[in-house]
Amino acid sequence: MKKITFLLTVVLLVGIYLPADAIPSFGRKYQLSCQVCHNPIPRLKPFGDEFVKNGFRLLDQEAPRYIIPTGDPTLSLLRELPLSVRIDGFVKVDQNMSQKTDFAAPYIVKLMSGGELSPKLSYYFYFYFDENGHVAGVEDAFLMYRSVFGSKIDVMLGQFAVSDPLYKAEIRLTLNDYHIYKAKPGFSSVNLSYDKGIMLVYANDAGTDVVLQVVNGKGLNEAGGSGKFFDHDKYKNLVARVSQDIGDNFRLGLFGYLGKELMPPLLAGSDVVNKVVYWGPDATLSFGDKLELNLQYLFRTDSDLGYLASQSGYVFLPDAKTQGGLAELIFMPKGDESKWYAMGMVNYVKSDDPDLNHTSFTAHFGYTLRRNIRLVSEYTLFENSEGKMKNRLSSGFVIAF
Repeated sequence: MKKITFLLTVVLLVGIYLPADAIPSFGRKYQLSCQVCHNPIPRLKPFGDEFVKNGFRLLDQEAPRYIIPTGDPTLSLLRELPLSVRIDGFVKVDQNMSQKTDFAAPYIVKLMSGGELSPKLSYYFYFYFDENGHVAGVEDAFLMYRSVFGSKIDVMLGQFAVSDPLYKAEIRLTLNDYHIYKAKPGFSSVNLSYDKGIMLVYANDAGTDVVLQVVNGKGLNEAGGSGKFFDHDKYKNLVARVSQDIGDNFRLGLFGYLGKELMPPLLAGSDVVNKVVYWGPDATLSFGDKLELNLQYLFRTDSDLGYLASQSGYVFLPDAKTQGGLAELIFMPKGDESKWYAMGMVNYVKSDDPDLNHTSFTAHFGYTLRRNIRLVSEYTLFENSEGKMKNRLSSGFVIAF
């Protein structure tokens, strides 16, 4: 029976194919191939990263018939709403689960839209119709204004991942996530995933990037109270990241986060304020467009998490420490013209909250069937909650149109 299951799985992993002959909205708008900005989808090339920083526009090229000519120069009315769809699907084999083989297609279905509303104002959002079998709703959703008062400062207001200036989890190639960005010890609401706030971005020709954020520190929560506030306390959290290009192949960055949060009142009359501090370096080493190494390490301290749920009940957990990082190596043998690529990733989290502890090693292989269709196969060796190493195999497709 095990041999039959294994053979069936291999056939499915090799044979998955979902045809499509369209390309996403930005490609349709400018009549360009996805390869101009991505390789493979959704990973951004340097040109694609510059396209995003410019507010999802090509500065030296006008999109034909993009704006309806109404005769009013102060009105930007899009002729058509730019929409794109991304669908991921997998077959998974997990040694740690009692149901070892799973058909997970679709795994996600995402609707995306973005573009310019004026010479300096742009927007972007996406909506999860389906993520892990439920409607996840809106994650990225923001307005972006370029060159405030003629300066080199851009401003973004809305909902975004706090870790976006580091490595964008939404455009990673692997199914396995960046675990250190999502780690939240105890009952804390703070991590480096999605939050609401404002972001200021500065970049100069010398390769210096500076990013400042002010965020709620509450993640993707529902508005509450009579005033329908998303932030349930009086505190705002500050985030900063500075990076510098060193030569043509190396970039070094430093990240910092300073914030406070009012912890849930587990005991009557208790007002526990937790101070959260993150800091850590990141680096990217690249050799042309064939090999790229990304490194990230973060240290986190929490002054007072209040109480932590454990097998013996609630235990007091002050001065908690969490640290961890990631490393990913991406190899594309023919650079921009590669049909296939390979990569490896390491995830590590160590915390005083034992539920966050994580170690995993991922090997990933992908093949670009078409510019907007990627076939993938991924193997992860990970440590489960009992401290035993287990295996997970996933294979399927990523498609955008």
